[in-house]
Amino acid sequence: MSMLLAHPGFYSVVAEADGRVVGSNFLDERAFIMGVGPITVDPTGQNQGVGGRLMQEVLDRAAGRQAAGVRLLQAGFHNRSLCLYTKLGFHTREPVSILQGKPLGQKFAGYEVRSAAADDVAACNRICRQVHGFDREAEVRDAIAGGTASVVEHLGQVVAYTTAIAFVGHSVAETNQGLMALIAASPEFGGPGFLVPTRNHEVFSWCLGMGLKLVYQMTLMTIGLYNEPEGPYLPSILY
Repeated sequence: MSMLLAHPGFYSVVAEADGRVVGSNFLDERAFIMGVGPITVDPTGQNQGVGGRLMQEVLDRAAGRQAAGVRLLQAGFHNRSLCLYTKLGFHTREPVSILQGKPLGQKFAGYEVRSAAADDVAACNRICRQVHGFDREAEVRDAIAGGTASVVEHLGQVVAYTTAIAFVGHSVAETNQGLMALIAASPEFGGPGFLVPTRNHEVFSWCLGMGLKLVYQMTLMTIGLYNEPEGPYLPSILY
């Protein structure tokens, strides 16, 4: 929360009742596709419309900023939030699995994983545009500055990148081999774990075979522009 509140790329909002904070929400404005979350509501203030007001506030903000789209990851077990987001106009896109476990410490022959540098930004943008139709340059630059970004080189070319194999990081690759190389080389899986689109059978089943455990399921939901991904990726908790 402190990081989000301090970051100029995030819009932050709270809900108050009787002078007391009863909820909060955030909007990542670093790309023209914006991400929502985390949203929190005090247990004593639930089922009173607080979550709906917080969501509408960030959606109004995104509309005012002329965002091409808004996305979020919804906890699969939370039926009420799924219904709320659907009523607000979000479309369900695909299930996503959160995985956790010990670092794998593996290498893929011919795929070199190294820390990303500023000179890699153009290649990262190219891969992201190839898969998603847009880039996430500001996030990549933040991750490079924070020392969490990595790239994969294969046959002399950057073929995959990650801002972190973690709850708050996203990854994009030209092939599943590049994506698995990033996961295999990650020194840790930050937060509750990292997110894998469940329909990517090769990567999901490989992760399970490597001993990683399913924590729980989430649902990718979107408003506005959405291009079906044209390659493998790992979303962050935002998208």
